[in-house]
Amino acid sequence: MVTMTAPTPDTGGHIVSPDAGALVVDRRNGKVGVVMGHVGPYVQLRPPRGGREWDVPPEDVRTPTPTEELSAKVAVANRRWGR
Repeated sequence: MVTMTAPTPDTGGHIVSPDAGALVVDRRNGKVGVVMGHVGPYVQLRPPRGGREWDVPPEDVRTPTPTEELSAKVAVANRRWGR
């Protein structure tokens, strides 16, 4: 299940990375990804339809817009049905 949490600053102003399974957008390239985990200072994202993971600094991820979220969910559903 994909959740929709986003990075938020903590009380000290530091960026708190989203949890695994969160759907986020890489601000650097606009790609939507699912958080797979964290390695060092980076958040690891994977395309919603599957594929190769990539690393993103936590300050470069954001919550997807409703359109981006729906598009990602449709892509996942299409993959399930072989489209």
